[in-house]
Amino acid sequence: MARTPSNMLPLGTIAPPFKLPDTVSGSLMSLESLKGKHGTVIMFICNHCPFVIHVNKELVAIANSYTKKGIRFIAISSNDVNHYPQDGPDKMKQHAIAEGYPFPYLYDESQEVAKAYDAACTPDLYVFDANLKLRYRGQLDASRPGNGIPVTGSDLRHALDCLLKGEANTRPQKPSIGCNIKWKP
Repeated sequence: MARTPSNMLPLGTIAPPFKLPDTVSGSLMSLESLKGKHGTVIMFICNHCPFVIHVNKELVAIANSYTKKGIRFIAISSNDVNHYPQDGPDKMKQHAIAEGYPFPYLYDESQEVAKAYDAACTPDLYVFDANLKLRYRGQLDASRPGNGIPVTGSDLRHALDCLLKGEANTRPQKPSIGCNIKWKP
């Protein structure tokens, strides 16, 4: 199990636009059409990564809670499906339905979106404000598979609460740790 950290895109970066297919609905979706009234969380995840599997239930719980507050969530998988077929669009759809994802699960076949966001691992989390300016990037919380720390989503929840209150997030932003994105050769 690789332990790759986030690259920590600079705060203040404007979210790069994209149009990607949603594996559940089959529709082409854009960042502009999906962004939230008060903010947008973009998550680079995949089906098979043990780090993502470890936090899936909390990602769903946070999305269910904060969507009601005007925050939208978007999941993107950018893995090379030629070498990791378990992360292909058909399997992504099955996975999203089985996990009860309340957010679109988009497929970045070209990997251009992951590169535009400087994504490095799964999960890699980004919180953008209403103007799509980056306010948080990094870990969900300190829990990792096997470390015994409960999954709470505390870092992401704190970042979202700060965003909704219009307050600066003064806590240190720690990189996420997960499996590396499976880049095409």
